[in-house]
Amino acid sequence: MNEKLLSANRPESKDGRQYHINLSYGEVSKYVLLPGDPDRVEIIASFMDSYKIISSRREYKTANGKYKGIDISITSTGIGGPSISIALEELLRAGANTFIRIGTSGALQPFINVGDLIIGTSSFRLDGASNDYVERGYPATANYEIVNALIQAAESLNVRYHVGIIASTDTFYVGQGRPGFNNYLPKNKENIVEDLMKLNVLAFEMESSTLFTLSQIFKARAGCVCSAVANRIKDEFVVNAGIDDASKVALEATKILYEWDGIKEKYNKKWFYPGLIKL
Repeated sequence: MNEKLLSANRPESKDGRQYHINLSYGEVSKYVLLPGDPDRVEIIASFMDSYKIISSRREYKTANGKYKGIDISITSTGIGGPSISIALEELLRAGANTFIRIGTSGALQPFINVGDLIIGTSSFRLDGASNDYVERGYPATANYEIVNALIQAAESLNVRYHVGIIASTDTFYVGQGRPGFNNYLPKNKENIVEDLMKLNVLAFEMESSTLFTLSQIFKARAGCVCSAVANRIKDEFVVNAGIDDASKVALEATKILYEWDGIKEKYNKKWFYPGLIKL
């Protein structure tokens, strides 16, 4: 079907349906969970009270559901900064404003076990996509409310977790210090694992720096919880380790954010702080 969109600069339909995610304004919750893999949408949704797949196009699959009475959407973003930048741009146009990435990562510290969760406070911008939006000096920082909500959720669910800086790359192999085809590895990547470990960076992943950077620019809220499916220092890799825990923590954190947002509205406060709970 050939559909004429508004323009090349605004690739959306007349009713505001976004070109890639195939959603219009109001079709998603303000709270959206962002796995990379489309197959993980239904894994995450299986922990909700109910859900329905409402769109699936390219790498972008979206489900709407209920979790403890709260409307939550889940949209897959594909792999890497370019792909998540499209998802974020179009989800914002569809009415969302709070995003939690649920991902996988490779731990860069020996004390992190495979299967542990990592909550990112900020991201080392080793990606390229965020550079299209702002120069390197601009920080990629998670929203503090989401970080705190993820910590509270992890504590309440009694899962192992770590909090700190993560690093985003555009490539899974050479960019993360893995030998490429025929053992190709440029000199500037030979020691990247050891260098980041010394800088107390917790893990590699591929989307958070773009997500954090764009959310700051667009005045949205974003956070990230990743399971450590690998540990690069100990040379261990277990596929899908910790994914269920990361899903449960993100859902519970969203419930906490919803409650905090209600408290802020009640007391007419822009920012949440612990003392508001006691009022």
